[in-house]
Amino acid sequence: MLDVLIVFGAYIIVFFVRSVSASLDLSQRLWVIALSAVLMVLVLYVFGVYQRLWSRTSGHGVVVILNAVAVHTLLISAYALLTDSRPLPLSVVLLGNLLSLVGFVAVRFRSRLVSGAAWRWRAIWHREFPLPRTRVLIVGAGESGQSLAWRLKHRSPEHRYEVVGFIDDDPDKQNMYVEGSRVVGTRASIEAVANAYRVDLIVVAVHNISGPAFREILTACERTKSLIKVVPDLFAMVDATHSTDFLRNVQPDDLIGRSVISRYEAVDLAPVTGKVILITGAAGSIGSELSRQMMSYEPTKAVLLDSNESGLHDLLLELRRRYPSIEIIPALVDVTVPGAVRAVFEAHRPQIVFHAAAYKHVPMLEYYPAEAVRVNVGGTHNLAELALQFAVERFVLISTDKAVNPSSVMGASKRVCELVLHTLAQREDNQTLFTAVRFGNVLGSRGSVVPTFNRQIDDGGPVTVTHPVVTRYFMSIGEAVNLIIHAACLTSGDDIFILQMGDVVRIVELAERMIRMRGLRPYQDIEIRFTGLRSGEKLHEELFNGSEIPMKTIHPKIMRIDDWDAGLATAAFWEQIAALGTFAQMPADDSLAKLRQIIYPDHARDRAYEANQPNTDAQPA
Repeated sequence: MLDVLIVFGAYIIVFFVRSVSASLDLSQRLWVIALSAVLMVLVLYVFGVYQRLWSRTSGHGVVVILNAVAVHTLLISAYALLTDSRPLPLSVVLLGNLLSLVGFVAVRFRSRLVSGAAWRWRAIWHREFPLPRTRVLIVGAGESGQSLAWRLKHRSPEHRYEVVGFIDDDPDKQNMYVEGSRVVGTRASIEAVANAYRVDLIVVAVHNISGPAFREILTACERTKSLIKVVPDLFAMVDATHSTDFLRNVQPDDLIGRSVISRYEAVDLAPVTGKVILITGAAGSIGSELSRQMMSYEPTKAVLLDSNESGLHDLLLELRRRYPSIEIIPALVDVTVPGAVRAVFEAHRPQIVFHAAAYKHVPMLEYYPAEAVRVNVGGTHNLAELALQFAVERFVLISTDKAVNPSSVMGASKRVCELVLHTLAQREDNQTLFTAVRFGNVLGSRGSVVPTFNRQIDDGGPVTVTHPVVTRYFMSIGEAVNLIIHAACLTSGDDIFILQMGDVVRIVELAERMIRMRGLRPYQDIEIRFTGLRSGEKLHEELFNGSEIPMKTIHPKIMRIDDWDAGLATAAFWEQIAALGTFAQMPADDSLAKLRQIIYPDHARDRAYEANQPNTDAQPA
């Protein structure tokens, strides 16, 4: 109705102006003006003008209105020329439609016009000037970058952002204007542009590029003094199971280049599809992600076992809400209590067991070696024995690279867990495919280095690193779990799988990059303090020892060790396992020595342990 009034009013204004120089009778042409107004509304409707949310539109909306008005003008003009009937002078039509266009745009953009006028009134008459605006450089002048620029300019409180320009590698976009800001260079000029324009914030808004290219952009951004943010991928935001921020901080996954991978078609995933599954440690970092990803394999029943009541409760609520058709059973059980675990097996008869329950923090378990033995070794032994008794199809132990040439109680306990599976797999009555999956650190797990660094940077430092040359392997939790599931399908029993971890990462370099991504300078704005290796820690981790020969599988990121001989005497091994409870109360060094006697029954010295001791002469990088 408002658009009809705009057209009617515009035509009458033009008609009166035109009648000054020519004799025109308005009363005989009102019906023509009314018909023209109705036709205009119909054309606007066809062009989708009334299907838009104009409070959130962009310049493209003006183009749509312009096209509709142009079509209306052509229709009226064509009718007049073809029929030689001119109920309205063409000058009235042209000027009336031009004035109508101004009215349509003004009405639809009135909120911005009013807010801009209000801001200027406060600035001029009340001296209420805004705070200095954040100067933003957007990397990527595509749809994501354009949408970001519009939002920063029009939807940010008090207009606190100023988009100084865009960076884009497309030569056709150079020096072009996008949402009112110029494309000022390519990725090679990020540092120079950031310095020249005194950029406070760099936002990376590109997605359809390779991982190395994305990391190259981040590296270029690091050389500036600007804060760095990333626009999440639109599809990732749509698929997200929780709220996603409009802008996010750069994640370690971005820096290291680890990402969640999809199902690998060459691997037959039928062995884990449509089964009764049991996941221990389900409330932990690995266990909870295992629980989430296994839901896509449509289990007939999912039993989630953990002794963490709050964590298990939260996970249960999340999964039941997202997967109402799947039977999800919580089991508030301690894996070290044989009777309680047996009751779970008797009640649910699991076909696939993922054993992720374990104590994992190396320094903590050096203080409490008895707990490492009780939970890691005892819990694994309980579950594996029950898996054998109940003829579980597949049993997957979540192991660690710290089990290789172990220098800590935690690592040694996990190596003994691997040997427990190896020994049970030799039993004549065994029908279970026992396997272990070994990998390094996962990004973002509770208590790990990444959240610790983030917290220390938030607190203003110092960021603590154990040693200048210490290195670790990293992968994302999602990728690790994806590969664990694939390994469970590849196992033929009595084997160990090693996940391809990529390049080793120097911890001090990771700390420096995380600091720079906040727009801060390592060693100047944020101190990095070297604290020394703690008891049980190595300078460098390994994924297999000298006697293990990894072989390729059909999956490019999974290797297998299945022709391995630990030199174990079965009877003596079980005697030593039974005796663990008696010597677990010893100090950590003695407990480690006893565990190593189980791992190396011939008492061969682990030379790798010596090689991993810190070089006290090493200097900070």
